[in-house]
Amino acid sequence: MKVFGYIPKDTPVHKLTGASKLILTFALSIAAMITFDTRFMLFVIVISFVLFSISGIRFSDFKAILALLILFMIVNNIAIFLFAPEQGVLIYGTRHEIMHITGRYSVTSEQLFYQLNVTLKYFAIVPVALVFFLTTEPGEFASSLNTIKAHYKVAYAVSLSLRYIPDIQRSYREISQAQQARGINISKKASIRARIAGILTILFPLVFSSLDKVELISNAMELRGFGRLNKRTWYSTRPFTVWDYIITGFSILCILLSVFTIIINGGRFYNPFV
Repeated sequence: MKVFGYIPKDTPVHKLTGASKLILTFALSIAAMITFDTRFMLFVIVISFVLFSISGIRFSDFKAILALLILFMIVNNIAIFLFAPEQGVLIYGTRHEIMHITGRYSVTSEQLFYQLNVTLKYFAIVPVALVFFLTTEPGEFASSLNTIKAHYKVAYAVSLSLRYIPDIQRSYREISQAQQARGINISKKASIRARIAGILTILFPLVFSSLDKVELISNAMELRGFGRLNKRTWYSTRPFTVWDYIITGFSILCILLSVFTIIINGGRFYNPFV
């Protein structure tokens, strides 16, 4: 099963340059982070769903990441309520209690609304980032980073990391199959303790084999003189098209809209309780 990586398709989103998609991802992420306006975040979420639809990405392509995201959001919301059960009341300045639990813990409309906005931030930022990663070839991703003035060494390191993820997955499967052929059971039929022990027997060879590959790649790059010059050209760089300029302009507009919500709300938070 492929957990994460570039998915080649012939869609309008794939045809956009990596630079314009990266600018859109950064712009929507920054815009969603600087405001707690529920209306604006719903707008960004709609954009993300539209991008998913146009890009042809299937649920099976990112379901593992989605499961981790949902788990993290649940843990984060529980932690927020445990450590700051009155945070929404402090932010919005009113208190509408729905149910008292115990001690200082009460369920209020303000707290629920605040945690709803926190959750919406994840749905506003993560999907558009997934669209970018799943529709941008790693080499073009590196050139995109370099286009926005990131040093090419950093850009190339990120590109290598993305290219290496499928290799790690393949190595894991190969080592897992070899260990199972030796009688180590890590299937769902085994106990949790046995499965953890079996996975550990896979991780250690995986780590050492990965370190060997890293050393091999670094030696090959050093022999080819990588890093000797201050600049480099990119084979996968593409010129901007009309749609790339439209996406870039839309990215700027989203940031301006986010700033505008702060102005009309008198702060970062949209308050429906006043």
